[in-house]
Amino acid sequence: MRALTRTLTAAAAALATAALITACGGGASAPSRTASSGASAHANSPSRAASTGANSPSRTASTGASAHPLPAPLARATPATLILDFTPNAVHAGIYRALAEGLYRREHIDLKVIQPSETQDTLSLIDAGRADFGLADGSDVANLIAAGGDAEAIFAIGQQPFGGLIARASEHLSSPAQLQGRTVGITGVPSDTAVLDTEVSAAGGDPARVHVVTVGFNGAEALRSGRIAAFTGFWPADGVQLQVTGEPVKSFKLSQWGGPPYPGLVAFSNRHLISSRPALVRDFVAATVRGYEETIEDPKRSLEDLLHANPEIAGKVAAASLKAYLPLFTEEGRVRFGTIQPAHVEAMSRWMLAHHLISKPVPFSRYATDAFLPGG
Repeated sequence: MRALTRTLTAAAAALATAALITACGGGASAPSRTASSGASAHANSPSRAASTGANSPSRTASTGASAHPLPAPLARATPATLILDFTPNAVHAGIYRALAEGLYRREHIDLKVIQPSETQDTLSLIDAGRADFGLADGSDVANLIAAGGDAEAIFAIGQQPFGGLIARASEHLSSPAQLQGRTVGITGVPSDTAVLDTEVSAAGGDPARVHVVTVGFNGAEALRSGRIAAFTGFWPADGVQLQVTGEPVKSFKLSQWGGPPYPGLVAFSNRHLISSRPALVRDFVAATVRGYEETIEDPKRSLEDLLHANPEIAGKVAAASLKAYLPLFTEEGRVRFGTIQPAHVEAMSRWMLAHHLISKPVPFSRYATDAFLPGG
């Protein structure tokens, strides 16, 4: 479902992927875009240096009564890699909160956070065991598993799909069916067509009457220029960014227009690592979940941590995007953060089968394990 908005040239991508694979002792590392949980993570920032230590009272006081205690740390310092699904943005705020709090370091995990050169990097490197943990759209992980991959989800970051149709507000649309006769941009990824067909059909329209053009990963630019009336994208990211930067839009969310309520973003690993290094998985999950629990309690602090580690991010856009993501982390408080709901996975599998995105069902028992969730 998710693809990088700015892809590298083939040569640059090959070099970046090679660097990812060869660094960190078989894991992945990209020094120019890597955040580390090590002691030097914020060493050059006087305003933040005092707050990154594991024993900092001002930081540990923010964990709140609802946060689970961290498990016993690993016996020794252990390097690990986490490949993001995309460039760092608001949905990753909990990870940067955990880094700033020293939560991974407290568990003796030296975590390197890496931006992929292409979305497929995350899936292929985790599946091959060349990196430890990754983030991906829930449907992408299901696709990998259905194709015979070794991936397994270990917790959810989003409880609903982030995808949908994003239309110019000036089109005055009240439902996706009104896109009949209009031009809609897609990236060319098969799931984009499934999203478009699902939403238009659910609204009573005929997807065949929508004029579809492939715009690659330039949907926002094509919308601004007036070339298209709508495009498939992530409404808490693409839609919010357009809105904040002066292009009013109306988003039609997949989960509200015929789509299944599947996990929009999951953390995953491969089954070999999960079975052979359960303590590492347990401590990584616990620290990350704590980071998101603290983000839910104090999003302003986590936004500061995200922006401090990634100063190129526009603060106004990130703040609005995080506000949109927060209810999705727990379905507005109805489920505990990290939960992967079996019914949602089964609904996603049925939807993907119906749209020929996978060739066989992916049952929850194969898709995910909840054994590592704190208190689970």
